[in-house]
Amino acid sequence: MSDVYLAFGSNIGDRLSYIVKSICLLAEREIELLSLSSIYETEPYGYTEQEPFLNCVGLFDFSGTPEELLKRTMSVEKLLGRKREMRWGPRTIDIDILLFDKIVYEDENLKIPHYDMENRIFVIKPLLEIDPYLTNPETGQPYAELLEKLEKTADANRIMSGNDLFHKVKAFCG
Repeated sequence: MSDVYLAFGSNIGDRLSYIVKSICLLAEREIELLSLSSIYETEPYGYTEQEPFLNCVGLFDFSGTPEELLKRTMSVEKLLGRKREMRWGPRTIDIDILLFDKIVYEDENLKIPHYDMENRIFVIKPLLEIDPYLTNPETGQPYAELLEKLEKTADANRIMSGNDLFHKVKAFCG
């Protein structure tokens, strides 16, 4: 079994519902939820002419390969209406693989650790809620060192605790 960190984002429709549903659908695909960060509302990244996002990070247990995990996360995105029409565009749900144990991995479809996570407060802040001592497996740099810099240039407003989100997911998933 591998510890995997996944980031979730949504800015279309009932954003919280899409995040909760995606976590339940992952569980149906043998990706077991262990822990969740708080939910944060953030301004869009990249393409800014769109609605704000809800974001969170989850720690999951998975017993497959990075490629299998990518296929399963993409199948959940598709099932929930994700359309890949524009880079950084609006989406019902976005699920990014951030970390997969301590491995460094890259192919044409996937890079672990996630290629741009160090520039995203909406990833680093919730990630550190789950484990404040995480380090980049490629460089050894503690992710906590990045947070202060990111907080000077962007904001992430906490709107729901990780504990409340976890209970909401468990209630919805059954």
